[in-house]
Amino acid sequence: MQRRNFSARPKARPESIITTTGAKYRLTVLTDGIVRFEWAPDGVFEDRASTFAINRDLPTPKFRVVDHDDQGLEIITNRFHLYYDKKPFSASGLTAQVLGKITNYRSLWRFGEAVTDLGGTARTLDEADGRIPLGPGILSRSGFAVVDDSASMLFTDDGWVGSRREGHYVDGYLFAYGHDYRASIQAFYSISGSQPLLPRWALGNWWSRYYAYRADEYIALMDQFEGQGVPLSVAVLDMDWHLVDDERVRNAGSSGWTGYTWNRDLFPQPSAFCSEIHRRKLRLTLNDHPADGVHSYEDSYKEMAEALNLDTSNNDRIPFDITNPAFCDAYFDILHRRIEDEGCDFWWIDWQQGRYSRVPGVDPLWMLNHFHFLDNARDGRRPLTFSRYAGPGSHRYPIGFSGDTIVTWASLDFQPEFTNTASNIGYGWWSHDIGGHMFGKRNDELSTRWVQYGVFSPIMRLHSTANIWNTKEPWKFEGEARDIQVKYLRLRHRMVPYLYTMNVRAALDNEPIVQPMYWHYPERDEAYCVPNQYFFGSELIVVPITTPRSSDTRLARVRGWLPPGTYVDIFTGTIYEGDRYLWLHRPLSEYPVLAPLGAIIPLDAAAVPENGCPIPDAIEVLIVVGADGFFEIVEDDGTSSRVQDISWNKTSIRFSQEHGLVSISPAYYRNNISKTRKWIFRFRGYSGPDSIHVSINDKEHKFSSKVVSGALTVELEDVALHSRISLLIGANPQLDSFDPVPHIYSIIQRAQVEFSLKNAIWAAVTADVPRIDRVSRLHAIDMDKDILDAVLEYLLAGVNCGVKV
Repeated sequence: MQRRNFSARPKARPESIITTTGAKYRLTVLTDGIVRFEWAPDGVFEDRASTFAINRDLPTPKFRVVDHDDQGLEIITNRFHLYYDKKPFSASGLTAQVLGKITNYRSLWRFGEAVTDLGGTARTLDEADGRIPLGPGILSRSGFAVVDDSASMLFTDDGWVGSRREGHYVDGYLFAYGHDYRASIQAFYSISGSQPLLPRWALGNWWSRYYAYRADEYIALMDQFEGQGVPLSVAVLDMDWHLVDDERVRNAGSSGWTGYTWNRDLFPQPSAFCSEIHRRKLRLTLNDHPADGVHSYEDSYKEMAEALNLDTSNNDRIPFDITNPAFCDAYFDILHRRIEDEGCDFWWIDWQQGRYSRVPGVDPLWMLNHFHFLDNARDGRRPLTFSRYAGPGSHRYPIGFSGDTIVTWASLDFQPEFTNTASNIGYGWWSHDIGGHMFGKRNDELSTRWVQYGVFSPIMRLHSTANIWNTKEPWKFEGEARDIQVKYLRLRHRMVPYLYTMNVRAALDNEPIVQPMYWHYPERDEAYCVPNQYFFGSELIVVPITTPRSSDTRLARVRGWLPPGTYVDIFTGTIYEGDRYLWLHRPLSEYPVLAPLGAIIPLDAAAVPENGCPIPDAIEVLIVVGADGFFEIVEDDGTSSRVQDISWNKTSIRFSQEHGLVSISPAYYRNNISKTRKWIFRFRGYSGPDSIHVSINDKEHKFSSKVVSGALTVELEDVALHSRISLLIGANPQLDSFDPVPHIYSIIQRAQVEFSLKNAIWAAVTADVPRIDRVSRLHAIDMDKDILDAVLEYLLAGVNCGVKV
């Protein structure tokens, strides 16, 4: 059956293993930076796949062994030098020196000593109000980290699960990659498996709320979203889809938390309801708290009991026991399949009952994640589940549900860092309760900033609790917040061409969509000092705003660090020189998302995209001139579950800075999704040349062009998919000169301060003196630091500043 069809290659190659006959130790050099170290009191070692390690059959790396007989041994690769005394593992007897200049004193690993790493993630953010402790990751400034796999669940050859042997067994993996963080992550995925490819529709906006909707009410709400021009892709029903507060539930002594029978008072015709959801191009997921088993009032009770050969004469509850193969089969094939046949596309597994089952070492959450994901792949569909993180290896079962957070600025402030560090353990697809779940108070600014962060998060899911005052429909906010939220929710769907390509990149190239700054700049201390800042795909840097705006400036601010280079804010066109810290200030309508020179970002050109994230007939390409750039849009029809079976449509976009030439060529088309496509090219921060030349398949082609908000825009209509497009804007185009004065005028105009202070600031900004003197004059004025920093951000921005320096 599909859910037992689990591909694993858990046995390492003999030539990678160091041990001797009768030895109680086994060392396995899996890569040049990873060694597995095992201690078995009985000399019997573990070759089954674990939740973390499903593939140890890796090419043997180059290494040397120096055997000193009874005095121990050494293992030397180009990344580490390991010493082992052949005795029970100890801090003095098993050590490894990371090679290369990592730190002056911290690059020696000792068995058993605590490792200070850069953090991983956590099982849940339930009831979190701000920061919580993080689990371990595999990256460290010391150059080494450890995955302790000694107590993990195992997989058997027949696709079932098993426990570890009892006793003092050690099974660990030392990662010794120094500061080559990206190589360490690549090695992690080679052992633990890659992240699966998400369905395209998973990247759009999700609507979720813990609320007892009626079927007609929910459908009307979906129509209202469409009427307001807010696209959705996933409809979520929390637990009230099933019987909860019902006499049958109370009589059975059930809490109602678990349920598999539609509440027909709310959903009188479940199949018809599901069909209406699908007709609106939405996918449906239902909440499942499985821990309470199956009660006698459930529709599937008798069929479940018959399958399990249980006596139903006393209407006894069927206990939940996912470790029982017969129960597991009935759980999927009867209990869930009936509801799936009615229209449930995937399940929201809301397990909150801890790590223990009837089988020692087997965590129910692991089993639920593993088997739900594999079961959802039946009939060739692209699988998805929605559940909590269970430990290293959980990235194989996306998407992660991070839990019920508190509605506070502290919660928002922690979520970017929490999402960033999850990539340090390969976990790239967290879904947060955007806007927060419960408690707190109404704050339109907070909700809007949370939506903006959600748009630039792996998964964008609006969610809230059943409190009638706590809801996330954008039209229920005040004018400014409402309009901004609608704008950004539309943007999320417009970004799907970019997001889906990054999704493919994550699955094929093992590059999580969110990456901390230090992945790319490991030797820069500044990269570790901006934990909320991150790369969002290959082209963007996001500096999230997670604090309220100043009462004086009416701007929110965030401290960021820009790596060496030049960057352009994709919303404002502001140009920044990098290699420095800076304060970024934004009104509620703006969010700091920066692109380097040469960046190419494909978008759905529709102002109001459709539900469901279809492949668009019109693409807008955002380009930042100043350096060469390349981007390959990847699309497919979404029908294959295995990455290797997918027929990709690939469209390459190349920008030559030397020639000022945009070239588009379909590099590899295996099926036609649409016959023609409209192309819009928008050059951020560049208003354009004197002449533009466009050719398609080497023949001149008509176009229209205009400059909007300082950005040259060129439009081409009805271009056949297989066409070669050339757009020439002139040799060596440069970003426009940046004039900070209009931006500073807006800051001063908006500021809630004395008019005399505004006059003093304006006089300093517009003085006909060198810029350094204007900066000095501003520092001499007695003003709030928020105002000074906001003015200086723009006064010091720009490549060729348009005011006199």
